[in-house]
Amino acid sequence: MLRRAFGDALDETALAALREAATIKSYAPGKIILRQGQIGNALYVIIDGRVEVKQSLDDGQEIILDTIQPGQYIGELALIDQSPRMATCRTLTKVTALRFDKSVFDRMMHENPAVAGLVLQHVIQNMRSQDQLIIQELRQTNEALRRAYAELQEAQASLVEKERLEHELALAAEAQKSLLPGDLPDLPPFRFAAYQRPAHQVGGDFYDVIDLDEDHVGILLADVSDKGLHAALIMGVARTLFRTEARRSLSPAAVALAVHKGLLELDRTQETFLTAFYGILHRPSCRLTYVRAAQEKPLLLRSGEPITALEGGDRFLGMIEDLSLNEYQISLQQGDKLILFSDGVPDAANKDLESYGYGRLAESGERQQHLSAAELVKVLVDDIDRWTMAAEAFDDLTLLAVELSGNIK
Repeated sequence: MLRRAFGDALDETALAALREAATIKSYAPGKIILRQGQIGNALYVIIDGRVEVKQSLDDGQEIILDTIQPGQYIGELALIDQSPRMATCRTLTKVTALRFDKSVFDRMMHENPAVAGLVLQHVIQNMRSQDQLIIQELRQTNEALRRAYAELQEAQASLVEKERLEHELALAAEAQKSLLPGDLPDLPPFRFAAYQRPAHQVGGDFYDVIDLDEDHVGILLADVSDKGLHAALIMGVARTLFRTEARRSLSPAAVALAVHKGLLELDRTQETFLTAFYGILHRPSCRLTYVRAAQEKPLLLRSGEPITALEGGDRFLGMIEDLSLNEYQISLQQGDKLILFSDGVPDAANKDLESYGYGRLAESGERQQHLSAAELVKVLVDDIDRWTMAAEAFDDLTLLAVELSGNIK
């Protein structure tokens, strides 16, 4: 049944690993397996029986979304995040299912990332296929309605497409929100501050500050090339890969290359890639070792000196198989600040389509370099907003500031 569910995406070794991780569950007719609104924590592959997928709307109505047959699965988004279930799944007959807990899958991500990556790849491909089927059915329905009710068909098609897109974006936004860090850690002598604003309901940027051990801190800012739900899924996988590999190596290049290989395993079509800056701060020496995979060059603010951009740069992650990454180092001094930013910062445009640009960013940072990291981020965002004057954004806006302010050991 796992072969039927995941097709040729998994070899026998991968299938065996999944069987070992699964728990067999039996449910009587009328039993609720997943309830709308509850936090998801497992994926279920249906072995025998049928399951009805139903959603409750805000006005109290209920709609049937699908009927799940043997060989299909439910609850797949639980492998990515812990957002509330979007629908209720109730057995129509006696049902036998294989249950994969998120905790088991998370452990598999650490212990066998290749298998976990293949499962996620199949889940993403399955979502894409379902979207294509929905679009195909809508086109057929639209054509039939066009012949009988041309004007009504046009309005109805627009409404259905809008609701489907809003539903997909809402899922992606919740997934992305849950993956971003909340309060950033306080790790003397360093302080951190960040800001993110998606251009639309969901974006592809993400950042992180990882407390690796007593002496080392990982800092990350990255951007997924894709958009929508697919971007949110890739973002979740990439963040997990970075956090996993960061605890295995103190070499930024080794970590980034491991993430690169994981992304290639996840999306062999190489349609999606990742730009990233990943560095490791050595707290006792205040030395930063980093790699820059096509991400914007961070700006260094140092008292009494002109603002400068960090050197170095290589290609995207997840695109070219034979990728090599170079490591660079810089020793930070008391009062130094680093500004990491996505391309949505210099590309932010006003109503005349004039970009904010690197020059304005550098000038604003240099004028305000006496501020703390948190104050600096706020001032930069305010300056960008004054420039754009509420013009429509075309890309996500993300900033991460690092400040060396405490006593150096």
